[in-house]
Amino acid sequence: MRTDSLWSSGKVSMLIAHRDPGGLIRIGREQRGWRQADLGARIGCSASTVSRLEQRRRYTDLELIQHAAQEVGVPTNVLTASLGLAGVPAARVVADGPRCAEEDPMRRRTLLAAAGLAAPATLLAGVEDALANMPDPTGSPIPLERRITAARGYFDTGQHSELLKRLPGLLADARKAAQSRQEVDVARLSACYSLTSQVLTKIGSYDQSRLSADRAAIYADLSGSPLVAAAAARELSIVLRHQNQPAAAQRHILDAVSRVEKTGLKTGAQASAYAQMLCTTSYTAARAGDRGQALTMIREAAQAARNLPHESAEGRLFPITPAAVDLYAVGVHWALGDAGAALEAGRSLHAAQFETAERKGRMHTDLGRAWWQWGKPEQTAAELLSALRVSPGEVRDRPAIRKIVSDLRSRHSQVAGVRELVAAAGPRAA
Repeated sequence: MRTDSLWSSGKVSMLIAHRDPGGLIRIGREQRGWRQADLGARIGCSASTVSRLEQRRRYTDLELIQHAAQEVGVPTNVLTASLGLAGVPAARVVADGPRCAEEDPMRRRTLLAAAGLAAPATLLAGVEDALANMPDPTGSPIPLERRITAARGYFDTGQHSELLKRLPGLLADARKAAQSRQEVDVARLSACYSLTSQVLTKIGSYDQSRLSADRAAIYADLSGSPLVAAAAARELSIVLRHQNQPAAAQRHILDAVSRVEKTGLKTGAQASAYAQMLCTTSYTAARAGDRGQALTMIREAAQAARNLPHESAEGRLFPITPAAVDLYAVGVHWALGDAGAALEAGRSLHAAQFETAERKGRMHTDLGRAWWQWGKPEQTAAELLSALRVSPGEVRDRPAIRKIVSDLRSRHSQVAGVRELVAAAGPRAA
């Protein structure tokens, strides 16, 4: 069968109707006369992984699906349709493996509570359900772009519970809008998934964050925007880092750097994206223990940010500034185990340099981590108190910071401010 007629055949139409991209990959592979091992060699996985990819309806790695589809020649519009973006009901993509927590709501609530999250478990469960089974669109008359901006505002002000409450409806409406297949609508859907990944990573829900980041990546590629693709790749690299997959994290972020470089860095938005990608690359390398790469990348980031304005342009996808690069340097040196260098990098930082409560709070928590690494509980508590006052969610909702608060309570309970921190962080830090 000719390739052009293959993808318009009744069999392909049925696979699209059943939301079965794996079946499309199988058809494309067989058309080329490839074994599953042949395709696996081309996409860097085993034959058994290809088999699961082709046969299962329950999957998480949308990037792998896209890679495999490209290799076997599935047209972009056909793949898009199989993912529910062609004027049909939204695709219902769920995680690999048994959904025990879904089958037992009480067990899922117990697991969520055990995670020690300040955000109500019902809100987190609502987002998880939306990722597994997309709810119906809300029919809200408020323009989607305005709602996305408002959702970003909740993240920037540390209102994680409010954001979690709104995400299921926002994702459903963005998914509905993206059925137009217009690049801007698909880019907005990717942005919604990226934001979902950001907040889930922030509160330590890494498995669901990975699922969100995977979806952000594939829809970003479908949008055709290199900056949207870079933003999605960044979120994916961050969650991979948290899942102890440093090599994969580094691969994704380096790919994002390459994509942004190919734009020629002719605009402020492109230059900002490039500086941000270098910062993320540096921190990812630092967490992987690659000191040389980390220090080289943070120096290059500082150079790239040298001509950027000290206040980011409104609405910019990557609101990086020279001060933000210095804050990344604090984190890089901390990750390399050099508290003194981290504090020196942050010596000139102050809250007024950052526009959002989330970034102001992050400045204080990063400096607090450096003081804690240096064995200075008084300074640690002071920085965390400052973070608490500007953005309570940075202390209350981040597992790593809650752990420091718990350690302060158990080892330095008489230090000024520790009781206030413990009360704010909740019972899991007590």
